[in-house]
Amino acid sequence: MDAQESHPCSSPQPRLLDQVRDVMRRKHYSIRTEQTYIQWIRRFILFHGKRHPLQMGAAEVETFLTHLAVKGQVSASTQNQALNAIVFLYRQVLQRELGWLENVERAKRPVKLPVVFTRAEVKAVLNQLDGTKWLMASLLYGCGLRLMEAVRLRVKDLDFAQRQVIVRHGKGGKDRITMLPQRLIEPLRTHLVKVKAVHELDIAEGFGRVYLPFALERKYPNANREWGWQYVFPASKRSMDPRSQVMRRHHIDPTVLQRAVKHAIRKAGLVKPGSCHTFRHSFATHLLENGYDIRTVQELLGHSDVNTTMLYTHVLNRGGRGVHSPLDAMQ
Repeated sequence: MDAQESHPCSSPQPRLLDQVRDVMRRKHYSIRTEQTYIQWIRRFILFHGKRHPLQMGAAEVETFLTHLAVKGQVSASTQNQALNAIVFLYRQVLQRELGWLENVERAKRPVKLPVVFTRAEVKAVLNQLDGTKWLMASLLYGCGLRLMEAVRLRVKDLDFAQRQVIVRHGKGGKDRITMLPQRLIEPLRTHLVKVKAVHELDIAEGFGRVYLPFALERKYPNANREWGWQYVFPASKRSMDPRSQVMRRHHIDPTVLQRAVKHAIRKAGLVKPGSCHTFRHSFATHLLENGYDIRTVQELLGHSDVNTTMLYTHVLNRGGRGVHSPLDAMQ
């Protein structure tokens, strides 16, 4: 795609996809978002015969999105994700404020109630896990964390004295504080003893430098070796950083926990289509069942809009919206 990734009149410039990467890194997008956007932009260009995006417009975008929905049968959220990538390309990379982008219709996402485990089901699933996987899954449920928030936890973000977890740069780039369950304090302390031993061995072997976000590595050149900046759940092996090409120990791969939880759900005999995120849904629902107000739950979850949190009021374990069926009143 070399010829198509740069405009014919600006050959000295970097290739188009390299420009996309540069802009995303300058704006501090996560590597997962970077990879996703690059994939959609590449598919958009290939779909239209490798034409340069500057030679295309609303008709080509709508044709591509229609193809995804009709032929690819993708979900509304996936279709909108593709559109977000294309919008980013035109606005942020090509610097084109084109009015037709405003008229491209986004797919309407169906309103779905979240899958929620009962307390007994949470216990049954957790009982099928052990070691690090049990600890991570327990944090998802006990703190209401998203999967990547748990995976990216740093040692300094665990406040044992205040019994709280500081979530850094969560969804939307926001920080928040949530509780640290008393039941997890000792298991976490024991776990960190093992992690620290691995970190000290890495340092002894000439490694031990963890990834630091947002140019902190330049501002604090020695911080990447400090214990507080290390991941709570590091990978079992060192690997090459895809951006800096530096060999280091990154955090654990999220698919490790995803596969373990899926297997645990099957072993527990549950028929619900649960996942790691189901623990977060269950955390919110069970807090509301216990009488905590919606604003408190919103803050713990890190939702910008209280209407997002309100969705959990529809799945409280009290029947349909807490209403008793008239059949139950019959003698």
